Amino acid sequence: MITAGDFRKGVTFEYENGIFTIVEFQHVKPGKGAAFVRTKMKNVVTGAVLEKTWNPTEKVQEAHIETKFMTYSYTDGELYYFMDDEFNLTPLNYDQVEDALQYIKENDRVTVKSYKGVPFSVECENFVVLRVVQADPSVKGNTATNATKDAVLETGAKIQVPMFVNEGELIRIDTRTGEYMERVKG
Repeated sequence: MITAGDFRKGVTFEYENGIFTIVEFQHVKPGKGAAFVRTKMKNVVTGAVLEKTWNPTEKVQEAHIETKFMTYSYTDGELYYFMDDEFNLTPLNYDQVEDALQYIKENDRVTVKSYKGVPFSVECENFVVLRVVQADPSVKGNTATNATKDAVLETGAKIQVPMFVNEGELIRIDTRTGEYMERVKG
């Protein structure tokens, strides 16, 4: 058990038949009245965000999330298969992999998170290098500003890139924001 007074960013716990992690917290001690803890918490399975105010002495059951490094193997169109270091394949559905899917390709390493042996999310690296497979041609003279254009990556993701990026080039992307970082020499 963990008390609300011990909440910190990243603490995971069970609450109302769901598993939540603390996204933001604030311990408040007003001049009058009792102290309280204001939180913003995210359901790790559904992604729903909930704001709640807690009494610092309230107790919740701490949840232990297991993380495992796996390799994306392939998809059969319905399920996505990931292999662990012991060569065991784990099939996951689209809902479990959708956040990472636009930035991973076959043989990429990912982190699979599970609770009580049931996987609920897949996370890719914070920065990945992918090839641009389609990009609008650059317009000469349009480089004085931070102009961008649409580009499609080898995974099918669509992002904004600077005007000087061309088809076939490798670029680094921040997967947390989906933004272009830099060109990579390949």
